[in-house]
Amino acid sequence: MNHKKLNKLFRYAILVSFVTFFALYLSQSTGYFEYRNSKKVALTNKQIEKFEQDIKEGKTVDIENYIETNNQNYQNTISKTGLTISNLTEKAIRKLIDGSFKVLGDLVGE
Repeated sequence: MNHKKLNKLFRYAILVSFVTFFALYLSQSTGYFEYRNSKKVALTNKQIEKFEQDIKEGKTVDIENYIETNNQNYQNTISKTGLTISNLTEKAIRKLIDGSFKVLGDLVGE
């Protein structure tokens, strides 16, 4: 690479680093993360109060009634294809390694 390209790449990296730092600093200083965490705690406190009320009323208590699960499926065609390719690659490499060790074992055993 010539000097101009390296200089341009360096400036771009510095700019991206600065913007990232500024965004993180701004989110921290405005209390965004604390707000999200307090929202989770408030939800938990609400569930605790519901649990205590159910105990007082003598209701049957089941943990599933008080835990909120947020299971989202993020799979799409691209991720499924990537997983399939990864699994096929793993099987091929495993067969290659097992075959190599078998051949080496036969050579050493002779």
